Amino acid sequence: MSTSPSPSGAQLAYADVATLRSLLSQRKLSALELIDACIARIEARDPAINAVVVRDFERAREAARRADQRIGAGESLPLLGIPVTAKESYNVAGLPTTWGIPAGRDWRPDRDAVLIERLKAAGAIVLGKTNVPLVLGDWQSYNEIYGTTGNPWNLERSPGGSSGGSAAALAAGFVPLEIGSDIGGSLRNPANFCGVFAHKPTQALLPIRGHTPPGVPAIDRDVDLAVVGPMARNSTDLSTAFELLAGPDQVLATGYRLALPPARHQRLDQFRVLVLDVYPEVPTSADVAHAIETLAERLAASGVNVAREAAMLPDLAQAARVYMQLLNAFFGSDLPLEVYRGLTERAAVLPADDRSLNAARLRGFTLRHRDWLLLERQRAAIAEQWRAVFRVFDVVVTPVNPTVAFPHDHSPIAERTLAVDGKRIPYADQLVWPGLATLPGLPATAMPIGRGSDGLPIGIQIIGPYLEDRTTLQFAACLEREFGGFVPPAGMV
Repeated sequence: MSTSPSPSGAQLAYADVATLRSLLSQRKLSALELIDACIARIEARDPAINAVVVRDFERAREAARRADQRIGAGESLPLLGIPVTAKESYNVAGLPTTWGIPAGRDWRPDRDAVLIERLKAAGAIVLGKTNVPLVLGDWQSYNEIYGTTGNPWNLERSPGGSSGGSAAALAAGFVPLEIGSDIGGSLRNPANFCGVFAHKPTQALLPIRGHTPPGVPAIDRDVDLAVVGPMARNSTDLSTAFELLAGPDQVLATGYRLALPPARHQRLDQFRVLVLDVYPEVPTSADVAHAIETLAERLAASGVNVAREAAMLPDLAQAARVYMQLLNAFFGSDLPLEVYRGLTERAAVLPADDRSLNAARLRGFTLRHRDWLLLERQRAAIAEQWRAVFRVFDVVVTPVNPTVAFPHDHSPIAERTLAVDGKRIPYADQLVWPGLATLPGLPATAMPIGRGSDGLPIGIQIIGPYLEDRTTLQFAACLEREFGGFVPPAGMV
């Protein structure tokens, strides 16, 4: 070990993976010192935030001691000695996996999820797990078991959901890497609210096995609409994690291999970009719209080919309705029978010509298999239209949410609304922007681009062609180099 002074905990808090790996490999810092610094920061800062709700500190220290031995022996792995946390919904052997469900409080899996296995195989050390909403079904992160997670930018605001504890841990400087999941923006929404990076991969590109509710057998096949993916504080760490985690589950690897195309371009001015900030039926706040407009202007000034509309785009309102019905059918499969019957009765009295998003949501809870198949045909047509978009453009840039992080609201979810510049809209209308990428299974990288009038982060999602995840990740890297990225919350440095 070097005799030079070790970096302080404050210096390590927001260090990226490359910096930490350099310190470890040069023996200027031991893995145990790094883990202890992370633990000390969590113990000092997390009581106010409540992000890391399942802690595994002693096993992490043991893993750090082993990492130091491996480093001393000359071993090199991409994440050797690097601390990480994981969304509570991932199975980690010996730790509770509850999804915030009180009945699952005592369930502990005996095997790691595939993504946890891959992180550990790359040398990462798991410090614990981060908070989620009940059954991962909210853009907030609170539940009866673990309580409420605050946003490090403003503890009175939501950190997002359902990977809200994950984003809060990154923004608070607890760890440099996290993993989350996404079906309704659950990677992208928290990244937007907390000012960090996240990547929703192409559908089924990362294995989901071991990301299942308590007691449910680990699924080794694709789960429709749902994905798992990485989160970080910069584009380089995000891409590093993506490359380590992507690829078929072992169950499928006998017949499939990862062979993704390279990014379409390397320089910012080579990209053809479609920028959208208006969605039918759902308003976007002035702060968010201004941030998107400013970005579009800066891109154009940097020589980027920027368009604000495209004739070949799918009908966004129709796409939202299809997505709402498929998504609510997904969640509706777990509804208690009496709730399901009540929704069936309400859906039955809807006018046949009611094409609102609320009607689509209600009908989705009660889909028959025949109706699902008919919607699948519409989804296929929408996916074909997106392919036409990406023959003309390389990426599509949109908001992640209509607003910045909103105040905590623990009222019944069906009664909630969201304030957009003084106008109240249905709470679930936050789904429309994330749904753009989720419905056709497209990759989408979320990153911060600025702050609103109240100082809270504003982000974008960068949507790309099917299986061209490296293109959205590279575009995020270009934006970060040109215009900047993550900034620590005030009071956290």
